[in-house]
Amino acid sequence: MTELSPLDTGFMEMEDVDRHISLGIGAVAIIEGPPPTRAGFRAGLDRGLAAHGRLRQRVHRTPLDLAAPVWEDDPNFDPAHHIRWTALPEPGTERELRELVAEELAERFDRDHPLWDVVVVDNLNGGRWAMIVRAHHSMVDGISGITLFESCCDPVAQTSTQQRERRSHASRMTAAARIVRFPYTVPRFLVGAARTLAPVLYAAVTPTAESSLNGPIGRQRRYVVARTSLTEVREIAAVFDMTVNDVAVAAIAAAYRRLLLSRGATPAAGTLRILVPVSMRAADAKYIPDNRVSAMIVRLPIEYDQPVERLAAAHERIARHRSRGEAEAEKSVLALADRLPFAMVAWVFRTATRFPQRGVGALATNIPGPRHPLTLGGRKVVEIWPCIPIAMRVRTTVAILSYADQLNFGITGDYDTAPDLDELESGITTEISVLLAHARAR
Repeated sequence: MTELSPLDTGFMEMEDVDRHISLGIGAVAIIEGPPPTRAGFRAGLDRGLAAHGRLRQRVHRTPLDLAAPVWEDDPNFDPAHHIRWTALPEPGTERELRELVAEELAERFDRDHPLWDVVVVDNLNGGRWAMIVRAHHSMVDGISGITLFESCCDPVAQTSTQQRERRSHASRMTAAARIVRFPYTVPRFLVGAARTLAPVLYAAVTPTAESSLNGPIGRQRRYVVARTSLTEVREIAAVFDMTVNDVAVAAIAAAYRRLLLSRGATPAAGTLRILVPVSMRAADAKYIPDNRVSAMIVRLPIEYDQPVERLAAAHERIARHRSRGEAEAEKSVLALADRLPFAMVAWVFRTATRFPQRGVGALATNIPGPRHPLTLGGRKVVEIWPCIPIAMRVRTTVAILSYADQLNFGITGDYDTAPDLDELESGITTEISVLLAHARAR
């Protein structure tokens, strides 16, 4: 049995504190042709089950949380418990699919069983079908979640099981080496981490001006998708000497500026802090299902009305946060937490999640997806939409996923307080088009 890390446990605690949230993250694959037979679908799913033993495990918690929860084999594991077949109502458009995705995002997992599920969706117009794959955030982060999905697809020069095991072993040995060195580095680490994380903690606990983006959330969700071209985003990034992530964050800033203006609010400087998760996953840990993320809290440049200025500001602010080493310091803090008594760590997480945070108004995460087209049962995976939850009074979140030549933004919102979620979708696509025009004009 393997213990959950402090971060994995933190996601469990967060969900326990707020009965309105479900911390499932996932992907929606749109696939050409008719759906497979149940037997054919199980063949692909069995590949994923064979590659990832975690899919057969559930979480076991000790009384009074005196010890860390562990992953244990589910003695009653049955794949059928995790698979649901459904069909969209007429006319079977993507609007009906998005509504179904929103409903799935609101559903909590049954903790008596492994924390994942799959919904096979028939009757999507255009002769297509869809598959919604979700797993609890305590089990996967964005990168490992997409890897789970990819392992269920048809093999395409995938890494062999033997190579995966070697990589996993190497990762464990590296972790063991860090633990051996840990006692000798603690004093120096504590001083450096405290200095680095002070601005992050200040941003997290200091309330911003009252905003419609931050506040209590209900049980129901909304979900929309902004489609853009990865090729075009790379073109923009190359012209302005930026990264794809810089362009994506600038587009999100423009979208939130547009949303706030439509609500009659003033998008002033410093009024929207956004949580930007940062992957700390090494290349040799791609196939390990767990969480290896840290985060930065960035002031989104919504005060700029000119696209190129907004892009430059986004780049500068992200670069400044990265240069401070905030993500690395947070990773080290979590490593320290892994050495402390679990009851103490659980109490800290539980207390922190009960505190009504008012410092962060949005979340945006960038997930690198498969670079090559995928197939499932011989059918082409046309698109992949990312979907992530909302929590901690953050009423909207944005997940960015690259797949082949696509860059899609999956946007989740609280049903009651984000009825205008389409403003974010149109704001993102419009900004990308405007930036592309500026890039080509140069």
